[in-house]
Amino acid sequence: MADSPRWTGRNNTKDDLRAEIWEKLVETGVNVGPVAGRIPNFAGADLAALHLSRAPEWAAAHIVKCNPDAGQIPVRLRALYDGKVVYAPVPELTKGFPFVRLDPARLRADGIQFELAATSQGFLAHGEPLEFFDMSPIDFVVVGSVAVTRAGGRTGKGGGFADLELGIFRELGLVDEKTPIATTVHSVQLVDADRLPMQAHDSALHYVATEQGLTVTGTRHVQPRGVYWDAVQPDQYRDIPFLTDLRSRIETRS
Repeated sequence: MADSPRWTGRNNTKDDLRAEIWEKLVETGVNVGPVAGRIPNFAGADLAALHLSRAPEWAAAHIVKCNPDAGQIPVRLRALYDGKVVYAPVPELTKGFPFVRLDPARLRADGIQFELAATSQGFLAHGEPLEFFDMSPIDFVVVGSVAVTRAGGRTGKGGGFADLELGIFRELGLVDEKTPIATTVHSVQLVDADRLPMQAHDSALHYVATEQGLTVTGTRHVQPRGVYWDAVQPDQYRDIPFLTDLRSRIETRS
């Protein structure tokens, strides 16, 4: 594959599994664009978003957090059309602010099409920059995944962004043990539970939506209570501009 995975070496078991899934997506022809080293885009992503929207908590959700990747454009688009505020993280958290806020009412007033606002380029251009401390409690969390299990296990592309975000949300009281965590993937990304080891700092999924339907995982994994700072990598401190200051502010509040 043309792309070289950037975070190889942190967990060899997960590295091998991710490589297998990326290759399988290409071999089966269900990838949309390059996938290696990425949260993949996939055929049927719109159907997966439709199935996800049938989760009971979706209808009641006012604020949905969704990862910024192309495979979840249909999730962000459906949330906006359903009248939900969307929190979307800056890809890889590389700017001085971590999130943008997409308010469908404001987008309509400004004449911004939801189809544009749902893309990463569009939400960075038209969303409102948002700091962690300015966020309201989140009702529904959507994360990107490379491989998942029906028991709620997941791994992303290896950068640790989703687990770091969720840990920060928990530290600040923006999510709790009742907040649903979900993902959309192609069915070829599903693997047996024993193939995907879950660590203490990993957050498990409550819902997995594919092009074939919605799975309620019934996960028994104990969710982290906050950030496992010892698991944060040196390159994350280097590449995420606000992370050192954010840690200091969180620990000062404790």
